[in-house]
Amino acid sequence: MKKSHLCLLFAASLSAGCATVSDRPVTVEAPAPKTEQLRAQTAEQSPLTKRYKRKVAIGRFSNESNYGRSLMTDQEYDRIGKQASDMLASKLIKSNKFIVFERTDLNKILNEQAITREPGLIGVDALIIGSVTEFGRSISGKSGFLSSTKVQTAKAKVDTRMVDVKTGQAFFSATGSGEASTESGEIAGYGSRSEYDSTLNDRAISASISDMIDKLVATLEERPWKTDILQIEGGQVFISGGKRQGLQVGDLLQVMEKGRTVKSGQSGFEINLPARKAATLKVSALFGDNENNEGAICEVISGAVDPALVKSGYVEGAKP
Repeated sequence: MKKSHLCLLFAASLSAGCATVSDRPVTVEAPAPKTEQLRAQTAEQSPLTKRYKRKVAIGRFSNESNYGRSLMTDQEYDRIGKQASDMLASKLIKSNKFIVFERTDLNKILNEQAITREPGLIGVDALIIGSVTEFGRSISGKSGFLSSTKVQTAKAKVDTRMVDVKTGQAFFSATGSGEASTESGEIAGYGSRSEYDSTLNDRAISASISDMIDKLVATLEERPWKTDILQIEGGQVFISGGKRQGLQVGDLLQVMEKGRTVKSGQSGFEINLPARKAATLKVSALFGDNENNEGAICEVISGAVDPALVKSGYVEGAKP
């Protein structure tokens, strides 16, 4: 009896002095920001506005952190920047709200086009550029009687900005941060011993991209969708953009005539005067089989469309 009591006391003393391993943390992607939640809550109360896919391209994306500077060559050092670029492109494509074009490997694309003899690049609505500005890893631990734990943590911070390709103006910037960790431990020589976990880098960068992606999507969706007028024949207007951008037969659009460009005496900058609505269109047919050649045929249902609007006008979604 006394022996069993002694065993119980010894076991209790061991458990009291142990550094126990907590549950393995689970990487959770950042929730939608409050602005996105409020937009979803009030969507039913607002007039329905059809959203068309914007064309975006990801340009330069580099690693500007100090991580690995002294250990890696320039090509290896920039691997983190390329990884962040690929993750951002993947998340934008999966959102199904954008047509994403490749610009980071532009030289490879141009070389391939030269081989296939099919040159040509598609213009985009916005260019996304950015960098990994902070990246690092840390190891911490705790120890107790006959036990120890080790926690590996990776943290990343990504800064991006969007540029209007027509003006070169950076109109929005966003920052995302994220971290990932793993924990291991042993008691009285038994348990897991964690080696260097390289996947933490990937998970931390992915978490920072997820933290920032909603801000990019919300800003791009707020900018008005516009497209070019290809040709005007009689009462028909041919425009760029079709099925892959979300256009459907029966959609209503409006033709806008650009305002004159005048120079401000105060600032010295050129200012575009407000555009004027010229006509309302209805999509009657779609054509093309890819993003490069798709378009829509529209009928004029109100107003008038002058052939000169091919150069001085554009088409946008009709306001409710």
